[in-house]
Amino acid sequence: MGTSIEKIECLTLPVSAADLRDLSLLLIDAVESNAAVSFLAPLSLEAAQAFWRKTTTDPHPAAVFLVARDVEGIAGSALIQPAWAPNQPHRAEVVKVLVHRRCRQRGIATRLMQAIEEAARSGGFSLLTLDAKAGGNAERLYRKLGWIHVGTVPGFAFDTDGKTLHDDVLFYKELTTSR
Repeated sequence: MGTSIEKIECLTLPVSAADLRDLSLLLIDAVESNAAVSFLAPLSLEAAQAFWRKTTTDPHPAAVFLVARDVEGIAGSALIQPAWAPNQPHRAEVVKVLVHRRCRQRGIATRLMQAIEEAARSGGFSLLTLDAKAGGNAERLYRKLGWIHVGTVPGFAFDTDGKTLHDDVLFYKELTTSR
């Protein structure tokens, strides 16, 4: 049984060496558990660190990086990446919603999603989008949290084995903003 989450907080940028390592181990754990998170297995620590270093260096000013921490370090993440297009300042994408296997089935993903939605509202976003592997735990979570299913894209990406294609489901959620 995993440890309890002490807090969900905004990640301090630039990330510390310890946080970079924890984020990288979190991503590796997700890949090792066959999560559809854009990477193939095996994912090396160096490749995971390169991803997080690039993602957290010079982000969009309205980007939000949330992490869940337990006594072992970062146990979960959720990010808001604002739309790049000038005609979409109201929209952002939710990405890298990850929970380490040591902490799954404890409501942490739900808490991260609630926190990321509140951060998006506070940041003035009124529309969020995300995608997930069809039939997976993430799809069930997003449906439970009231996200609207837009459609399914067949054969969207490979599973972590690099051989098996899976379908992808697209979701959106409209928010009332606090602006």
